[in-house]
Amino acid sequence: MLKRATIRHLSSPRLLQSRQFVVASALTVAGFIFGRDARLADAMDRGELHNKNNSLEVPKYNSIADSRPMKPNYKGHVPLYPHERVLLFLISGLKSYFHPEDGENIVQLGEASAFTFFLENLQQVMLSDKTGRRILREQPDITSESLDMDRLRKMAPNTLGYNYYKWLMKEGVSPDTRAPVKYINDPLHAYIFKRYRQCHDFYHAINDLPIIIEGEIAVKALEAANIGVPMAALGALLAPLRLKPVQKDRLYNVYLPWAIKSGLSSKPLINVYWEELLEHDLEDIRKNLHLSPPPDLRKIRQERAQQREQFKLKYEKHEL
Repeated sequence: MLKRATIRHLSSPRLLQSRQFVVASALTVAGFIFGRDARLADAMDRGELHNKNNSLEVPKYNSIADSRPMKPNYKGHVPLYPHERVLLFLISGLKSYFHPEDGENIVQLGEASAFTFFLENLQQVMLSDKTGRRILREQPDITSESLDMDRLRKMAPNTLGYNYYKWLMKEGVSPDTRAPVKYINDPLHAYIFKRYRQCHDFYHAINDLPIIIEGEIAVKALEAANIGVPMAALGALLAPLRLKPVQKDRLYNVYLPWAIKSGLSSKPLINVYWEELLEHDLEDIRKNLHLSPPPDLRKIRQERAQQREQFKLKYEKHEL
């Protein structure tokens, strides 16, 4: 009887789910340490790679969700036990550090670090603002269809819409590449985080910051200072550790000071109804938000690359 009871205990659904998650987690850690090509991170640094989150399914979590007793709170929701959320945070954090080029890692870390107190605070920020309340009430969705890319393309060159469109084309992305929210339990909090995620490209576009590791760190620091996103703060603090000395110098002397100053002085960006400002003058929007773009990162990198090439040619000529 004792043996049978023991077998039944070991076969309980919750224990099997826990063991399944632990095994999957161990395999995931081993996979990203030993099986992934770290050179992808260098490609991201050169601006040659951007994970567009085309594959938004996460089988190792979905397989658990399909068999667990908790019911989803909204379409696409994947309920997690507390220990699973901790493991998700730890594993996605490590993977994001070693493989920042993989958008799925960043997506999972963002939701794992979206603590309830942060989301509740962000909700209060939106509720305290007239436009923020309207966004929460209407819950707009930022997609290529809702924005009408062809309409943006035809707008005047000085408008937010045209500059946003031009930035998307330059970086090779679209509003549809943002992953849906899965791991946040409260439906309203899930929408708030989704809104933050979908607006991220507007922060890039109005400041003309490219999707390379330096540009991403600068935008994350802006978000951390402006709306207190935990994952953004973690990224701004830890991501520079992997950069080259010249990149760290640019970040610490130019882009991080700009991001922190701009984020603290600007109005809460989460309360901006970007869809209603597309035909407005971009400079007027920047003034109203108390934002001014930083030095052109693409131009700075290009000038340095040219200097290095000239030095290389001069050195080779001297050798000959």
